[in-house]
Amino acid sequence: MRLKIIKVNSLPLNDALFIIVFMKILKNTILALAILCLVLTLATLKPKSQNNEVVFWTLQLGTFGGYMNPLIAEFEKENPEIKIKWIDVPYSEGEKRTLASILSNNPPDLVNLTPEFSSVLAQKQALYLVDCAKLSDYNKQIVKNFMQGGKCYAVPFYATSALNFYNKELLERSKINKLPQTYTDLFEISAQIKKNTGVFSTMPTLTENDTLLKILNKYGVNSPQTLTNENSLMIFDGYKRLYQEDLIPRESITQTHREALEKFMSGQLVFIQSGANFLNMIKDNAPGVFKVTDVTNQLTGESGKYDVSIMNLIIPKRAKNKEAALKFALFLTNKKNQIELAKLTTILPVNNEALKDEYFTNFDENDVISKARCLSAKQLDNLENPVRAGRNQKEIITLLNSSVQEIMLNKDETAKILAKTAKLWDELLKNE
Repeated sequence: MRLKIIKVNSLPLNDALFIIVFMKILKNTILALAILCLVLTLATLKPKSQNNEVVFWTLQLGTFGGYMNPLIAEFEKENPEIKIKWIDVPYSEGEKRTLASILSNNPPDLVNLTPEFSSVLAQKQALYLVDCAKLSDYNKQIVKNFMQGGKCYAVPFYATSALNFYNKELLERSKINKLPQTYTDLFEISAQIKKNTGVFSTMPTLTENDTLLKILNKYGVNSPQTLTNENSLMIFDGYKRLYQEDLIPRESITQTHREALEKFMSGQLVFIQSGANFLNMIKDNAPGVFKVTDVTNQLTGESGKYDVSIMNLIIPKRAKNKEAALKFALFLTNKKNQIELAKLTTILPVNNEALKDEYFTNFDENDVISKARCLSAKQLDNLENPVRAGRNQKEIITLLNSSVQEIMLNKDETAKILAKTAKLWDELLKNE
């Protein structure tokens, strides 16, 4: 069958007009369909931007909206395909909420947590692991603590490293010629301080959180097997002697750092281990003591290393936007943003380039606040690896704290109490 081509100009006028009108309608219809397809395509793309929303949880940073909101806006401008939804969670509810969300199918994409709890989640295989090479800009000793199977389960967020504050007037009255560098140094000078000044050398608050565990760790006591060694006996008996001879306050086995700080501000202590941020509290509440306050490095142990407190960022394995969350975490902790946060909060950066900034390297010897900032930042170069016991960490800390109370109250021989504690510690580890 042959098709016959009909020329429009060979048709009658009415037929020709009909074909011309028909062609125009067809052309408009095709155009309309094309526009509709484009609209539908855009409509299908719109939810994708919502799917790229990174839900970001912080712990007790709600008052820093002036810092966080512009930072988020800057990131979103640089990454228009990603949106950040920031939610601040009370510190006391952080672990509970995070655990509940991780067990669900809709966890947040990025969460600010403590390393202790992050370690537990990592052991449960609940976290997204990243190539540690992506964290090459951060403090290597800190990053090393976030490794599992050759990969990293957390991004460092910020740090603090305590210092040894001291009252210069009381120290001069005590006739101590050299500042203590270790805990055993402090044991040795406490009697002389009390004799010459009538005040206590320090208030150790041993049973607050993991204070005791950190001290023991500096002397290589970090397992049930080492809890009964000579270094451990020396530390426990050292504090027992201070307590029994009334060389430290009786409240040392029950009260917290806050009460110790109050005693320092009222001139009842020569030394106190504290974070640099507490200098502002001394300045505001005890200006007379602040004028005679100076700082030196944190007390160390046999290793000569310092302890540090860290906050980190984790990405749940079930998070919907893992790579976008990681991208934001790295942006949040870059040099510029870390320095800005540090200036607002007195925390320390964990970004190496930020730590090289003169804000953390240069200080006026007469400005104790800037001196404290720089000394604590320098301590990050020489960190003691923390003890990470796993999910029973809190129980182990409670066990050690109970033991030091028994020893200081002289309820039994130190060696017997530590042998019993070591056995219980070992059982906790086996039950993890």
